[in-house]
Parts: sequence; C-alpha cells; structure tokens
Amino acid sequence: MRNRKSNVFDRFVADESGLSAVEYGLLAAGIAIGLWTLIQGMGSSLHSIYTNVQDDLSTAASQSGGSGGGGG
Repeated sequence: MRNRKSNVFDRFVADESGLSAVEYGLLAAGIAIGLWTLIQGMGSSLHSIYTNVQDDLSTAASQSGGSGGGGG
C-alpha cells in the first residue's frame, strides 16, 4: 500500500501538463498590469485633451450663434 501511494505521488510531481496553463496565466497577468500602468499614465493627458476639445467646441458653437444645447 505504501509503495502505491508513493508511486501516485511521484507521478503527480513528475506531471508537467499544467505548467503551460500557469505560464499563460502569468503572462496574461503581466500584460494586464502593463496595460493598467500605461492607461493610468495616459489618463491625465487624455483628460486634458478632451477638456480642450470640449472648450473649443463650446467656443465655436457660441461664436456661430448656436445654443450648444441641441434641439429647440
């Protein structure tokens, strides 16, 4: 009985079939962290770009006589 348990344990330790899934999981986590960092870094600059575009559109609408509210 002892030999059989040892044999099962040895086969379990030697089995490397799950390693690919773990490696892919770690790779996906690394990519996700990289993207998160990149997006966080770009967040403030994108906010300022959108604010400038909004201000320019509001200025253009008021100069052309538009209400900027749509409909009417």
